[in-house]
Formats: sequence, structure tokens, C-alpha cells
Amino acid sequence: MDPVIIVGAGPVGLTLALALARQEVPSVLLDEGPGKDEPRPARTVVLREDTTALLERLTGAPLGGAGTHWAGWRSMRRKQVTREITFDETEPAPLHIAQHVLTGALRQALAGERLVKIAPDNRLDSIEQEPSGITAHTRGPNGTWWRGSHLVGCDGPRSTVRKLLDIRFPGRTAVERHAVAALRTELPWPDQALLHRVPPWRTSGPSVGEVTGRPLPDGVWRLDWLLPPGKDLVTPELLLARIRETLAGWTEGPTPPYELLDTGVHTVHHRLARRWRVGRVFLAGDAAHLLGALGTQGLDEGLRDADNLAWKLALAWHHGPHEALLDSYQEERRAVVAARLRAADQALPLVRGGAGLRAVVPGSTRNHDVLLTDGHLGRGALGAPGAYAGSPLAPLHIEAEVPVDTPPGAPVADVRVTAEDGAFVRLRDRLGRGSLLVVLVAPGTGVWERKHWVTAGIMPRLAAAVTALPHPAELLVTESYPGAAAHTVLLVRPDGHLVTALSGVRPADLYAAAEATLGGPARTEATAGSR
Repeated sequence: MDPVIIVGAGPVGLTLALALARQEVPSVLLDEGPGKDEPRPARTVVLREDTTALLERLTGAPLGGAGTHWAGWRSMRRKQVTREITFDETEPAPLHIAQHVLTGALRQALAGERLVKIAPDNRLDSIEQEPSGITAHTRGPNGTWWRGSHLVGCDGPRSTVRKLLDIRFPGRTAVERHAVAALRTELPWPDQALLHRVPPWRTSGPSVGEVTGRPLPDGVWRLDWLLPPGKDLVTPELLLARIRETLAGWTEGPTPPYELLDTGVHTVHHRLARRWRVGRVFLAGDAAHLLGALGTQGLDEGLRDADNLAWKLALAWHHGPHEALLDSYQEERRAVVAARLRAADQALPLVRGGAGLRAVVPGSTRNHDVLLTDGHLGRGALGAPGAYAGSPLAPLHIEAEVPVDTPPGAPVADVRVTAEDGAFVRLRDRLGRGSLLVVLVAPGTGVWERKHWVTAGIMPRLAAAVTALPHPAELLVTESYPGAAAHTVLLVRPDGHLVTALSGVRPADLYAAAEATLGGPARTEATAGSR
């Protein structure tokens, strides 16, 4: 069968190629560039714990050394500290990493991957769809044509794929603008990120109401200054003045020594593609959505796009058309991103509303700090990973379903589990392999060798039920799961979202939930072609 064609070799395209390869699906990665990325220290990304774990699982290497897990977060208003957070096991720190370092780690992981072909200097020119596959024509020094089973456009905000499909991309332009600088210096808060609103020192040029400092490895910091609305030119002189006064204000003295590494202007747009699937073609990442105001991170959502789509494409590639399953990619992911965009758009007038609004909304300053913290740290409506509660893949009318602390459709908690080979691993380590996961909550099993309990109690009946499921599944056992009683059985999707929690071993309910998760029975080629 033909490989999946991925257009765009940014973090989302590279991640999708790796995710497909881990599920034995070949791909061709069309890169319009030369196959390497220019170092830009001022272009960085902040990743939540779950997306960091996804990338580490795919690359097989920890990313902590390449980026910085912040020790803490502080919010300030004028001279007052309004909020402080220390990161620990109960409050995992996000990862701050330069984007070229991240793509370099992904490219290194792909270098020895037999199932991925990277084609540099290939710019997409046209697409031809047929019932049996898709053909992509490219131009450039290595331009040619490529045959694939499906095509995924991960080619950024100006997506050629989206334009070729004539998909509308409505939204708002220049929601926020930031002047950005990456520099090496010493600040009073090593390894702590800082959001400073209304700093007390006199600013140069138009008023600046917000500056963010985020640490990187080797004493490097990324500083972002929120710019006033409009298109005022950010001159080098103005940027240098802001650097000097900000550093002097934070250190409460003369400007400390610093080495300026990179600068830029970051403009935030909010847009959402009308459609994310047209036949055999899909959109992902910035080609499908743009967000980023109030500290939110668009790449997080792009990586979740790749994680959601990979297992569905893999199932269709290996087992034939599953149209309802492939359709669910747009329904699930677009709904989640749309909710985040709505939350950001609703919060913007409140946070940026000025003194008049603060005078009539009690406690608004505190609420603004909470909203901004949520955006920067990936929490709440602005930043937390979305749940697929309204998914078309959600099973209906399961009598044995019981509540746990994870709602159906939400990402599961990363508990310790015993694998089928007896090894103790994290639940998150078993994701992304294309298999469903069935997790039995069995207190006491962690202190005994697997051979002593694998044939006892309900285990044989559960193992038989798992073997009979309509898709390969791995049976795992955990001592406990938040909010779950003993003998609760969890069904988990390959991308780590909870399908359902059942009270005990219910083979018929487990089978029905698994079949719903797959979008129903696979269709034949003839049936799919008449769609």
C-alpha cells in the first residue's frame, strides 16, 4: 500500500511521521526547505507535560536537557508579587525549548527510521485525488510526483494544501503583537518564569503594559513585550531601550551585562479552518488553526492533532477504510480548538480592557492574573488539553459504566501499571502503538509477582474478553486509579483518552465500547468509494 504523504517538515509534520512509523505505517515527508532549520533563539515553544511526554516517547530521548523545565512561575503587578507557583510532582513544570532544537531532535530520531522518507526541496504544486489514493506533484530542485494513500497538510499558516482545497480560514488578524528578544544574562529568579504587568519603571515609546521572561538553558532568556494595538514599527533602538530598562528594573540597579542573541516581532492571529478533511486529505497544526493570545501555545494543539490522527490513519492503512473513524479527527480536534479560541476571545476584552473595566469588576486584577497564568502554563479553559466528550466515537448506553476522576473523552492519569511481560511502567509509555489499552484496577497486585495473580480471580475472564475485542488491545494492571474502585476496568484509546470505565469484567460492554471507539466495523473499498 502507498505511504502517507506529509506536507511540511515543522514540528507537527515531523511528529506525525514518527507517530505513523511507530505504528508501522510508511510516510513521505515533503520539505520545501533544504532539510535543516536555521537557529533562531528567539523562536521558542512551551510544551505541557503531556505533549512533552509524547515527543519523548516518539524520539526515545529526554528533552529536558535540550530545554528548561521551569522551577517556578511568578506573576507581578507593578512592584507586587500577585501569584507564585512552585512546580513539583503535583504541579508538573512545562518545558521551554527553542523550536530549532526541538525540530533537530525530531529530525535526529527520523534519521534512522526506515519507514520515513524525507524529501527536501520539494514544494507542493498540485493534488489529485482518486478513490484508490492520492497523487502530489511538487516543484523545486527535486520536484517530482508522489503517490500516497492519504495526504496531511502540516504546512503552516499559509498552507498550500489548504489553498489547493479551497478551504476557508476565517478568524482575526493581529490579535496581539509582541516584541521578542533572546539574550544571555543573569536575573534574580534563576529558572523561574515571570509575567510582569504594568512594570513601574518608565517605558520608552508607546506604553508597555506587560513583559514576560522565560528561561532557557545556558543562562538564556526569552523576553516578550506586549505591544500596543496598531502597526507601529519596532526599531532596533526602541527594542534595545526596552531591554535595558527591563533588565535594570528587574535587578533594581544599573542594566546588568547581557549578550543579545536574537530579536523579532511575534504577531498572534486567531483562525480556524472550516474543514480539516476533504476526502483523503487532512489538515493539522497551523494549517488548520492559529491561536496564541494570552500566553496560549498553538504548537501544543498541533502536536495533539498529530497524536489524534496518527492512530486513526494507521488503523485505516492496515485494516481498510474506516470512514467514521477518519471523520472523527475533524469532529474531535476542531471542537477542542474552537473551544480554546472562544475562551481566549472572551477573555481578551477582560484582560486587555483597561482601567475602566478594572474599576467596575471586583477582583478583576486577580482574575486577570489567573487567566494569564492558565494560558502560559497550559491550564483551565485557555490551556488544558481538551476532552472529546461529544465525540462520535463515544459509546452509548453502557449499563456497567461507572464514574472515575477522569471523565470519558479526557486524557487518562499517568499511573504506574504492570505490563503483560511483568514490567512496571507508566501508563503513558504504552500509548501510541496503535493498540487499545485495557486497564484493570487491582489493589495489592503491585507487591506480588505477576505469575501469582495473572491466573487468579477475574484475570482469566478479563484476558479472554480482551483477546476477543475487534482490535488488538494490551491488558494492563494498576494498583489504583484516581476515583476508581477495585476491579474497575478502564478502556483507553491509543492516544491516551479514556473511552469508558466499567464496573468489573463485562465482556459485552467492553466489546461494544471498543467497536464504537473504532468508528464501527470497517467498510469495504466499494462501500467507501461510494461515500
